[in-house]
Amino acid sequence: MTDRLELMGAPGSPYTRKMLALLRYRHIAYNVIWGGPTGAPEGYPKPKVALLPTFYFRDSDGDLEAVVDSTPIIRRLEQEYNSRSVIPKNEALRFLDLLIEDYADEWLTKAMFHFRWAFQADADHVAPLLIHWANPNLPDEQSSAMAAQFAKRQIERLYVVGSNEITAKTIEDSYVRLLGLLDRLIREQGFILGSRPSACDFALHGQLTQLTQVEPTSMALTNKYAQRVRAWVDRMDDLSGHKHGDWLANDQHGSLQGLLSEIGRTYAPFLIANAEAVQSGAENVEAEIHGRKWQQPPFPYQAKCLLALREAYGGLSAETRTQIDGLLAGTGCDTLFVVV
Repeated sequence: MTDRLELMGAPGSPYTRKMLALLRYRHIAYNVIWGGPTGAPEGYPKPKVALLPTFYFRDSDGDLEAVVDSTPIIRRLEQEYNSRSVIPKNEALRFLDLLIEDYADEWLTKAMFHFRWAFQADADHVAPLLIHWANPNLPDEQSSAMAAQFAKRQIERLYVVGSNEITAKTIEDSYVRLLGLLDRLIREQGFILGSRPSACDFALHGQLTQLTQVEPTSMALTNKYAQRVRAWVDRMDDLSGHKHGDWLANDQHGSLQGLLSEIGRTYAPFLIANAEAVQSGAENVEAEIHGRKWQQPPFPYQAKCLLALREAYGGLSAETRTQIDGLLAGTGCDTLFVVV
């Protein structure tokens, strides 16, 4: 591709920040249009689902097509641009990268949404920013009214992502544990899968741009427990000058045990219970996560996430699957791939 890639996003969108950091690292020239799902310029196509970021690719006829969902977009970019891959060539590491990216995109976003809207001071802080990020030219009276309306709608939707009185402590404790795990990995090897970034680094980075830089309550927790992580997030934002480095060798995958166990204790039981609820048509997801009750409405997209992970696992070579089974054994992640 010779044209500059175009996308529409917002600074308050963790997935926008995920993809912008990835584009900078990969040296992919781009133009970003700041806005929102209804703010695409005249003449630009609309995606089937209004999500940020929205990428505008050229189809086979040379026309623009609107594309969303960061994980498949990353894989498409791997095919269309040659430089500085973020997908490990090693089959086992590539699978682990996908698993951790999915955790960041689908579980850590619960913490982002919770800390953003469950505390009144945080909601009051972020709501005006979200409006100003979308359109800094609005009059004060109009932007204030829009911020109040948007905050009310988001607070009322907290239950959708699983933030409620039953789950709040689980979400908050999970975030603090993750800070400690990331602090160690960053200190020891620089990134999650070695001394060069992978797709999962950018997924974690996207959510953490909000949790460590925007939401006051989670910012305070980050500063208390893991300032190294906050510094890492700042650096991740622009890795255009980062030298390549290496991904972990096969005998180094043990460094991921702590993070995989965290995923297995939190995201794995949710994914399984959510998929069962979606399949049965249940009104609620009921699960036990880290010794506490979890309850929320089912989320069909995350049932598809489990299916995608299982398909990736099923596509592994016999040798790699044995390696992955050994690594995941006892972490809780192994329950995701049990045939019943």
